[in-house]
Amino acid sequence: MSINKALCSLIIFLISLILIGCGAFNFLPTQSVYIPPTLAASPQSLQTPLPTDIPATPTPSCRNNLTFIEDLTLPDGTVVNSGETLDKRWQVENNGTCNWEAGYTLRLITGPDMDATPEQALYPARAGTETTIRVIYTAPSESGIYRSAWQAYDPEGEAFGDPIFIEIVVP
Repeated sequence: MSINKALCSLIIFLISLILIGCGAFNFLPTQSVYIPPTLAASPQSLQTPLPTDIPATPTPSCRNNLTFIEDLTLPDGTVVNSGETLDKRWQVENNGTCNWEAGYTLRLITGPDMDATPEQALYPARAGTETTIRVIYTAPSESGIYRSAWQAYDPEGEAFGDPIFIEIVVP
């Protein structure tokens, strides 16, 4: 019977170990986990910085420029009839670094308007591209030499680039 007694003791011992491992007996001292003290939260420490709080990297401003290339229609000194509708076109280059978008205009800076609107939208053009500017005029009824100059303006009202001209002769 001593083998049975030893076997029973071993079984009781193993069951006790299992029960202790599962936390069935709370009479054994437990170790507590150390939690360090924390500072009380201040209203400033609870704020998450917003994107507007991040300093902005300055965006380099673009540079406007217009270079006259050639008259596509009505070269300077063209003789036209009184009252004739004139379709004037210039080939220009946007050789600045800004795209000409909404707000860019072409304005009469000197000379007669010859029934053209004195301020017109400048045709959109991406930086580094060529484009055609077109203005429709009506030749004056009186004979003479007529010359008008036009200038490009950015959305802030600043003039830029080469002025462009129409010069006609009404006999």
